[in-house]
Amino acid sequence: MARRRKLTFIRRRRSGRALALSAILFFLALTLAPPIKHYFTQRAQISALNAQLVSDNKALDAARKELLLWQDPQYVKAQARERLHFVLPGERQYIVTEGSATESTVTTTKVASALVDGQPWYTRLIASISESGNK
Repeated sequence: MARRRKLTFIRRRRSGRALALSAILFFLALTLAPPIKHYFTQRAQISALNAQLVSDNKALDAARKELLLWQDPQYVKAQARERLHFVLPGERQYIVTEGSATESTVTTTKVASALVDGQPWYTRLIASISESGNK
C-alpha cells in the first residue's frame, strides 16, 4: 500500500512538472511571437524598399542619359524636325500619308446642319452630346 502511494505521488509530481514546463513554454511562445512577427514583417518591408530603390536608380540613370542627349544641339534639332515637323530655311517639307488617294465626302449631321453660325461653342457642344445620346 505504501508503494502504491509512493507511485501516485511520483506520478502527480511528474504531471506537475509537465504542467509547469508546458505553462513556461506557452508563456515563452506568447512572449516571443509578436517580436518574431515584427522581425519578419520588417524584413519583408526592407526587401520591398530595396527592390524599389533598384528600380528608382535604373529610372534615374535612364533620365540622366536622356538629359545628356537633350544637351546635344544636333539631337535637339533632329527631334524638332521629327516631332514638330520643323524645317530649316530654304527647305520644303512634304508629308506623305499612306493609302490611296480617295475623295473625302463631307457628311453633316442633323445637329450640325441645324446650328446657326455665330452661336457659342458650348451650345454646339451640348447639341452634339444630345445627338450622340440619341443614336
